[in-house]
Amino acid sequence: MKYLGFIWASLWRKKTRAAFTILSLLCAFMLFGLLQAIGTFFTAGADFVGASRLIVQSRVSFTDSLPVRLMPQIERVPGVKAVSHDQWFGGVLGENTQAIAFASDPVRLRQVYPEWVLTDAEWQAFANTRTGVIVGRKLADQYGWKLGDKLPMKSNIFPQKDGSMAWTFDIVGIFDGKDESWQNQTTQLYVNWNYFDEANQFGSGNAGVFAVELEDVNQADEVAAAIDQLFLNSPDETKTQSEKDFNKGFFAQIGDIGLIVRLILIAVFFTIVILTGNTMAQAVRERIPEMAVLKTLGFGNGTVTMMVVAEAVLLCLIGGLLGMLFAQLGIKGLAQAAPGFFSAVRADGALWVQAIALMLVLALVVGLPPALRAGRMKIVDALAAR
Repeated sequence: MKYLGFIWASLWRKKTRAAFTILSLLCAFMLFGLLQAIGTFFTAGADFVGASRLIVQSRVSFTDSLPVRLMPQIERVPGVKAVSHDQWFGGVLGENTQAIAFASDPVRLRQVYPEWVLTDAEWQAFANTRTGVIVGRKLADQYGWKLGDKLPMKSNIFPQKDGSMAWTFDIVGIFDGKDESWQNQTTQLYVNWNYFDEANQFGSGNAGVFAVELEDVNQADEVAAAIDQLFLNSPDETKTQSEKDFNKGFFAQIGDIGLIVRLILIAVFFTIVILTGNTMAQAVRERIPEMAVLKTLGFGNGTVTMMVVAEAVLLCLIGGLLGMLFAQLGIKGLAQAAPGFFSAVRADGALWVQAIALMLVLALVVGLPPALRAGRMKIVDALAAR
């Protein structure tokens, strides 16, 4: 610590150069924080759901709805405890805020998703109210919704029979999650499937996808194979997979988010290594006579090497930590701008550990070569500018 003042002064010897280098590092680590957090959100899927449920979708695509008449056959498959169905509503709140909205059967939803916490009265109101909707706690808090409110919502997929894309629902319940993981997912809403099925222009009897609760999680593969075999070579062939795999497949429709994030970060940090490495090399070259004087005064080779490496570490930590702080603010901004989608995105402790480790590795990559050069230089050659 006794050399910190000297290292700090050396870092700011060329203030403009140091400021722009820190700004570059700030931008790089802000991108790192944002992209890693979003990439983890997309690629991880819903890891918390476990393997207790299967999702049955059309073999063609999950956008191709399955008919609800398949449900009794699925229920008779050995190992199936309960079956529910969800139709993606394509909800839009306000002008253009996308909502995670499903049309679901209230009774079956309660059976298959016990993780959603509602009072008995709210579940009954959802089942008995034709235009009923239940909304997640986070979504309700975001918009200030309360029980009894009218909820106007558009659908970008399903018009009503009169051609209107505008729907109006009655908020009859606000659900929470059974634990922290599920509470973080309360950013969606469910409308009464019976009303949706009667009122939409495309006709009734379409279930979307089926959620199957298993009696024994160890029989997941056998039950999935039995369901798909049941509808093989029929007009409604199915693809059955775990809920976790289904969620990953849903996000994969956007593209290979993980690969995209990695390629962007590789390009960014390749540029940063060149830029920061050039900054450190130039800073050391300019100070070679000064370092020779330090050696003349008794500073050892290891001490000079350590001070140059410490300067690189300090430079990377300042830019990197500022970048991560801005990334944290950016993630909060995304959550506020799109609460129904990005509220589960966050920069957790693991991401900060990754970022700090990357800062230290970057500091060694850009700081060690000039530091070793400074440590090995001979005093006579340095003073003679050779």
